[in-house]
Amino acid sequence: MPKLTRIYTRTGDDGTTGLVGGQRVKKNALRIEAYGTIDELSSAIGLARTALTDVQRTRPVQDLQRAHDVARELDTWLAWTQDALFNLGSDLATLPKDRWEGMPLITAADATALEHAIDRAQQDLEPLANFIHPGGSYPGAFLHQARTVCRRAERLLIGAREQGEEISPEVVRYVNRLSDALFVWSRWINHALEQPEHLWNAKTAPPELPPR
Repeated sequence: MPKLTRIYTRTGDDGTTGLVGGQRVKKNALRIEAYGTIDELSSAIGLARTALTDVQRTRPVQDLQRAHDVARELDTWLAWTQDALFNLGSDLATLPKDRWEGMPLITAADATALEHAIDRAQQDLEPLANFIHPGGSYPGAFLHQARTVCRRAERLLIGAREQGEEISPEVVRYVNRLSDALFVWSRWINHALEQPEHLWNAKTAPPELPPR
């Protein structure tokens, strides 16, 4: 692992940044946008993990013991996810010709692991009969936010690939599956914390104003 002895280098003052192989590219290149959004996604997940820590710090009463168990299990998945996202970002910052032997990469097994996690969480959930709005508990709301960032990352990855960047199918598949997992995980922790779903009302109307 490299030692970060200096945080600022001044090399990016001209609007470019360096890839792992030493190439200089514009900071708004789609490859850079993609791994910058992956970093943003990890930050949103970090907020969710902080909220989960608060759940675990409260003394569990009998009715909320399940919430503690779910929070602990979910945090383990999110810790793994942040590590995987860092590996993914490193991959995006490295052109295929500059990869090295043993470099940690996203593989098909990672998407499969997320599918198992989704199936595991859905065992506790009722099937959805309507669209829902983001919200609920703090960890649930942060996970919804992470889901939307994840979808944006996926769009950027596909756009970069269409422009000729070499983005592996495993990466796109993993990010697609992760957005599904974040949605289910938000429902899972909200359910454990007994937070009701906010259902979409297609026939919504503005609230009536109180009489003056």
